[in-house]
Amino acid sequence: QLVESGGGLVQAGGSLRLSCAASESILGIYTMAWYRQAPGKQRDMVATINIGGGTNYADSVKGRFTISRDNAENTVYLQMNGLKTEDTAVYYCRITAAFKRDYWGQGTQVTVSS
Repeated sequence: QLVESGGGLVQAGGSLRLSCAASESILGIYTMAWYRQAPGKQRDMVATINIGGGTNYADSVKGRFTISRDNAENTVYLQMNGLKTEDTAVYYCRITAAFKRDYWGQGTQVTVSS
């Protein structure tokens, strides 16, 4: 019910924009977020945005990444600038909706080369 796009291969210092579109059947969306998981590591929060537009970022991406959402389109974005090799990971979107429903995207690979 979540469709992610925008991952790929980019050189260090470059930019990518990830998108995650939620199905219209998902109602009452509260928080939209991006997580990432590098090989052999746990899945970590990258950025979150609540229904009021309030945002929260992991310290490692502050000042470089920007999360935004389009409530009319049920879509969340992650603009990633100044990418570093350590940003290489599979990125997942997560949506929390009414009645404690929790949805995850299938993941999109982001690879940053040196």
